[in-house]
Amino acid sequence: MDSFVYQYPVKQYFGKGCAEEAIKKELKTIGRNVLLAYGGGSLKRTGLYEKLRTWLEEAGKQVTDFGGIMPNPTYNKVQEGAALVRKHKIDFILAAGGGSVLDCCKIVSAQAKLEEDIWDMQYAKHLYAKEFVPMGAVVTASGTGAEQNNGAVITHEEKKLKQALFGAYYSFAVLDSDLTKTLPMKQVISGAFDTLSHCMETYMGRPQETNLSDEINEAIMRNVIKNLRSLIKNPDDDFARGELMWASAIAENGMLKLGKQTDFQCHMIEHAVGAYTDCNHGQGLAVIHPALYRHLLDSGKEKLARMAETVWRVKGTTPEETAMRGIETLEAFIREIGLPTHWSEMGSTDETVLRAAASTSIIMPGCCRQFSRDEIFEILKERV
Repeated sequence: MDSFVYQYPVKQYFGKGCAEEAIKKELKTIGRNVLLAYGGGSLKRTGLYEKLRTWLEEAGKQVTDFGGIMPNPTYNKVQEGAALVRKHKIDFILAAGGGSVLDCCKIVSAQAKLEEDIWDMQYAKHLYAKEFVPMGAVVTASGTGAEQNNGAVITHEEKKLKQALFGAYYSFAVLDSDLTKTLPMKQVISGAFDTLSHCMETYMGRPQETNLSDEINEAIMRNVIKNLRSLIKNPDDDFARGELMWASAIAENGMLKLGKQTDFQCHMIEHAVGAYTDCNHGQGLAVIHPALYRHLLDSGKEKLARMAETVWRVKGTTPEETAMRGIETLEAFIREIGLPTHWSEMGSTDETVLRAAASTSIIMPGCCRQFSRDEIFEILKERV
């Protein structure tokens, strides 16, 4: 795929080696005080932190660091970032990292402009922020598609909840596949499976009839499967890295969701588990998906069967058999790419925790069948 600039609604700078030109161009339009947000030490170990800092300072920006954003970012970390924005009168936030960094900054951007607590504002008053600190994203770990929307997943440690908050959109996003080479391969694979999960969760939503968005979705799913296999075979495959990065973006820029009420029940269950265990997101999804789809076999067999045929290229003699073959092929693919299929592979088998997660998971109206909390617990327990 050749380089291009695309905006829907976030401006996309896509292409191998595009980061420097894109960032220097965008820095001409932003204010002087910049918050540089990032996660752990990888940004500094790879030299990207120094590059970003140099580009910012050469453009005459006053830089404030906001580092240490953890996987599964916490609400306390959001408040820390918002306090920095207020203290240093930040004009612009430049977030560099994967989904956790990008999600955290979306809510920092909103909370910094609010006098009230954004969690209570959203969940108690059902109100949403309307003013934000402008932001840009430099994506180093693709898969979440976090740069494409204004939704974020934040862990409220005191409440034992890992749930969605809504904040700012990024004004631009840099999708430079070279930057993903700094990540361990296991993290790249986990991120790519998150993309596949986003596609499946959108695809399985209501209505179950297949529309153009679903047919585009089928192509994205096949693309992720093909290029993930290529990248595992050859980690230096730049084409595969770029394809996975763009697939991640399309899965979450709203295009596949047009004309649909999405499912995302698997994500909600994983988020609930993550609030208690801080488990890796992509790995948690890999554990839950096959079990969840077996429980959806009766209600969702027609769509599961179509996915089996068009995406996994398997077919049985009946829709039920075709759907089951698709689920089995999905589970075999999860094993093939080295992700877990049971909680024991992740070091977590505590049924008390799984029961607590089932009791707090959000029940999604877009799922083709509504689950009881007891059945969610059964799904989780099956994967111990």
